Amino acid sequence: MVTVNDGLFRLATDSTEYIFRLTKHGHLEHIYYGARLAGPDGRDAEALALKRTAQIGCTVAYDRDDPLYVLDTMCLEWSGIGRGDYRLSPAEIKMPDGGFVTDFVYEGHDVTGGAMPMETLPAARGAEGEGTASLSVRLRDKACDVGLTLIYTVYEAADVITRRAVLVNREAEPLVIRRLLSLSLDMPDMGYTLVTFDGDWAKEAHRHDRPLQYGVFVNESRTGASGNKHNPGFLLLEDGASEDRGRVYGFNLVYSGNHFGFAERNSHELVRVGIGLSPHCFEWTLGTGETFETPEAVMTFSGGGTNGLSRNFHRFVNRHVIPEAWRDRDRPVLYNSWEPLFFKYTQRKLMRLARMAKKLGMELFVLDDGWFGKRGDDTAGLGDYAANRRKFPRGLAHFARKVRAAGLEFGLWFEPEMVNEDSDLYRAHPEYAVRQPGREPVRGRNQLVLDLCHPAVRDYIVDSVGRVLDETGASYVKWDMNRHIGELWSEHIPSQGEFFHRYILGLYEVLRRIFGPRPHILLESCASGGNRFDLGMLCFSPQIWASDNTDPIVRLEIQGGLSHLYPPSVMGAHVSDAPHQQTLRETPISTRFNAACFGCLGYELDLRFLTPVERREIQEQTAFYKAHRRTFQYGSFERLAAVKANKRVWLCRDPDTDRAFLGFFQTMAGVSEGPDALRVPGLDAERLYRVSARPQKLYIKRFGGLVKHIMPVTLDPGGLILRAAGRRYALNDCAETRTCRGAALAAGLLLGNQFMGSHYNDKTRLLGDYGSNLYQIEGL
Repeated sequence: MVTVNDGLFRLATDSTEYIFRLTKHGHLEHIYYGARLAGPDGRDAEALALKRTAQIGCTVAYDRDDPLYVLDTMCLEWSGIGRGDYRLSPAEIKMPDGGFVTDFVYEGHDVTGGAMPMETLPAARGAEGEGTASLSVRLRDKACDVGLTLIYTVYEAADVITRRAVLVNREAEPLVIRRLLSLSLDMPDMGYTLVTFDGDWAKEAHRHDRPLQYGVFVNESRTGASGNKHNPGFLLLEDGASEDRGRVYGFNLVYSGNHFGFAERNSHELVRVGIGLSPHCFEWTLGTGETFETPEAVMTFSGGGTNGLSRNFHRFVNRHVIPEAWRDRDRPVLYNSWEPLFFKYTQRKLMRLARMAKKLGMELFVLDDGWFGKRGDDTAGLGDYAANRRKFPRGLAHFARKVRAAGLEFGLWFEPEMVNEDSDLYRAHPEYAVRQPGREPVRGRNQLVLDLCHPAVRDYIVDSVGRVLDETGASYVKWDMNRHIGELWSEHIPSQGEFFHRYILGLYEVLRRIFGPRPHILLESCASGGNRFDLGMLCFSPQIWASDNTDPIVRLEIQGGLSHLYPPSVMGAHVSDAPHQQTLRETPISTRFNAACFGCLGYELDLRFLTPVERREIQEQTAFYKAHRRTFQYGSFERLAAVKANKRVWLCRDPDTDRAFLGFFQTMAGVSEGPDALRVPGLDAERLYRVSARPQKLYIKRFGGLVKHIMPVTLDPGGLILRAAGRRYALNDCAETRTCRGAALAAGLLLGNQFMGSHYNDKTRLLGDYGSNLYQIEGL
């Protein structure tokens, strides 16, 4: 809901409210963002507004007749340069008059139903009947005929408000944009902690908390993508906030390129937050009559801690970001060929794996890298799309038909944005690659980046990928991007300062042209794992590969970090072989599944070498997941507080029933640990609930030499007899069941003892290092 009354602007969602007002000098003064107020009016706004009753030394007054009107000590919706505000400005523009001073003041506003579509960029979707409305506030610079429109869109049910800016030059002379953010917001400091999600390849999105100090903290990517080093999304937590309580703010960006987010605490305890395009190597010339639109920024508030904030983000992504054709649709259980085979496969090997995958309950077979050109390793073939005839003598379409005949859907890996120098494409068109004249190019994974600013390159990708998709009838695409952008140069843009942004605009155009006519294809974005995990890609790609690291213990941090901003329905998560290729860690197959099922489940292990007992366990896993995938993918996800530092606890609640699933994960085992507790808030205090562990297996090899002490004869733990037995038999892990009221679960249900080093029976929980259990909670 958007209302405007006598210069007071109110944006209300189901549970939150955002208020700003017009000042006497035409600026927009921020008043309040937080929980929805009961019938607010002008008196509430005045009570909530920052007071200016004393003149502050060393400040610059905006107006000579109003010494208390100092922009540097006000909470603003937007601010420029040269008018006395010394905080980081959302805009740095060389104006048509040659100067950098900007002073945008109110000119008018419009309120419309629904979301306002963008000209060049993807954005969230929402119709008027879905509780979506937009406010456009038109500002104009006081000296130059340059307009700035601030666009706010309210998504009531999701408790989300988006913001973006559109700049128009109506002067005869051009202007140059050096920085133009999507959002700028000022609030009084409430003891904020800044939370970012950082890492690198194979360790993406780890949560980091920092008390907000004086100065500016920047969360930025300069790699050409939204990046694995710093996800665009970040949080501000008021003092005392936790997972389940306290006031929390969240910010994110619908964009897949270089981003820039910041939080600044100034000398008068005001906090400015901003997010938008990175100014790194950015320079955009705007001629007469031209406009520039920023990506859409997303903000949300919760008084219920970070879990409440996550629920807002999750609803927003699932309802308003994901492509409509895939909104609320189940994601298939897939099998991916990469980790089992890399490049070394034949059609016969692949078909053997496909038939085994079908028997184990999988629904989609994904052929990963290596199917095209001379692709025997990562030094050749990228850029070519003809099937490798040594691997596929009768072509890729024939192989796809064989996969479907085996009862599986067919999916295919591409890396369309890259090229190897050893490829037919590069030999024919070396000018398609990003190379700066006079400089030797830098390489990553033996590849160069294709110039998506070049129209012929975009046409080539669209035609080539589209042809393969149509020939094979693929229903799934994994779209990869396996290196950062180094040099930034294109002969097909007005200025090299436009390269990074025009590259992303080119990418979005390619994605629209390929998948717009083929909405039935499930696109999973990937960029060396989670190097482009962002809302921009989610506008095209209903799910994203979270990380190349499939070790479930690292995935607890990666998926847990991403879950603050993105729902499980968009996270690709696979069960792989152990020891894991990225960490050499040995983990139980039960834990690999228990972590992966809180996402879009897939398998990426060599099925040919599974033992019979492992095959049975995987069959049970896929059957269980498919029976409950609606809850795992679309349920209400929460990170529960763990009583101990070596535990992680996740919960997914079914929105339509009294059922929930709880993952209890142990990292390193303690010695003779005390009791473990399951604390589950939010249940009906008086209702009875059954808590039951999903049955899983314990493998003989895990007990090592201990088996000697329980057998009448001594056998070599690594010998033939026990190895043969371990292939076909496994112990049932303790699958305890408890019944109690919701109040007891909220207080903390105590579980049975873990293995203490000196005793075992069928009621002893045998977790050890990296063990876990999956509990089903049902109301009775």
